[in-house]
Amino acid sequence: MFNKVLIANRGEIALRIQRACRELGVKTVAVHSEADRETKYVKLADESVCIGPAPSAQSYLNIPAVISAAEVTDAEAIHPGYGFLSENADFAERVEQSGFAFIGPRAETIRLMGDKVSAKDTMKAAGVPCVPGSDGALSDDADETLRIARSIGYPVIIKAAGGGGGRGMRVVHTEAALLNAVNMTKAEAQAAFGNPMVYMEKFLEQPRHIEIQVLADQHGNAIYLGERDCSMQRRHQKVLEEAPAIGITPELREKIGTACAEACKRINYRGAGTFEFLYENGEFYFIEMNTRVQVEHPVTEMITGIDIVKQQILIAAGEKLDISQQDVKLSGHSIECRINAEDPFNFVPSPGRISTFHMPGGPGIRVDTHAYQGYMVPPNYDSMIGKLIAYGDTREQAIARMQIALSEMVVEGIKTNVALHKELMADDAFRHGGTSIHYLEHKLGIASK
Repeated sequence: MFNKVLIANRGEIALRIQRACRELGVKTVAVHSEADRETKYVKLADESVCIGPAPSAQSYLNIPAVISAAEVTDAEAIHPGYGFLSENADFAERVEQSGFAFIGPRAETIRLMGDKVSAKDTMKAAGVPCVPGSDGALSDDADETLRIARSIGYPVIIKAAGGGGGRGMRVVHTEAALLNAVNMTKAEAQAAFGNPMVYMEKFLEQPRHIEIQVLADQHGNAIYLGERDCSMQRRHQKVLEEAPAIGITPELREKIGTACAEACKRINYRGAGTFEFLYENGEFYFIEMNTRVQVEHPVTEMITGIDIVKQQILIAAGEKLDISQQDVKLSGHSIECRINAEDPFNFVPSPGRISTFHMPGGPGIRVDTHAYQGYMVPPNYDSMIGKLIAYGDTREQAIARMQIALSEMVVEGIKTNVALHKELMADDAFRHGGTSIHYLEHKLGIASK
């Protein structure tokens, strides 16, 4: 086991990783920007290093600064968390070239799965079901592009091969609009990701977003930890998540989970990862793999009793998985609400100082947050200030406990989206379950791109 781990992130995930390290008896190094100097996780770390000013490009995305911090503190490994450098293959490569362990997959795996075209090709070869679409990137042959769209059937969606986070996508409903949409998406992809390659897929009308959590070690072992439903989204950004997903039978879970675990073995995957799918009419369609820990990992931890972050660290240290597939038992139901510093209905960020901060408790309630009374929410980063997680023996009990917890939560001095979550917990369609990825936008009257 490592003696010391550097946490190359901020916010609630930095604190979450720190807690896992402390449980394992591992010392921690917190890196931080000037804006995060007074944060709780920085104060709780064994050591801390300021790596630059507030803008993330000059701090949390500054690879030389992060590696230098590891060098001067004698850290042995670097945990990237999620966001920032977590899926940056060049960073993973630089970390290991500098003599540190990267708590995540190998650089070549991140590259393979980071390019949506190569990821889809790899999953097809591994027997994982994919959305009908182009066989790789679209060429410059307009006639061929039109032919592919006709064979798939409209509507289609054009996606940037190097895209992510809901960027670099365009839905096309008619042949007349296709070629212009392809050209515009190529230009956007080049500008945003430095990669103009795009591909085409069938656009599913009312799919759900369901993902499979996996763990794989360096010794050829891989398991799946069930699924999560992340369909409550706004412009491709998740608002709340739950596990397990309603309507997924044990047989279907085993079928798709086994396919994901086998794919991990095929690509020599290492660490925690998530296979994301669109699910419609009883069929799973692979869309991408996230080669890192997910924001929503707590709901899986709650229904399995498995500490995913601790497993990441153990795997990176060369340990064999001490959990077999037979050991994975799903029990009860869990829901996570992302608590953001933003207006609850127009989503405008609301940075500033938190004057009052009271978090709920009670049976089945977990709060993952780095915020506190007096905390200054900076304007430089993602607006999420915490995650409220409720667990129950049944979905109905989890919803009831979440409603109580939301009613007890007090955050003053800034706006938060707590009111939206209260509304969703009382929403008939949500309570029934199985809403599509478009439901929230329709409810809020937002036109999806």
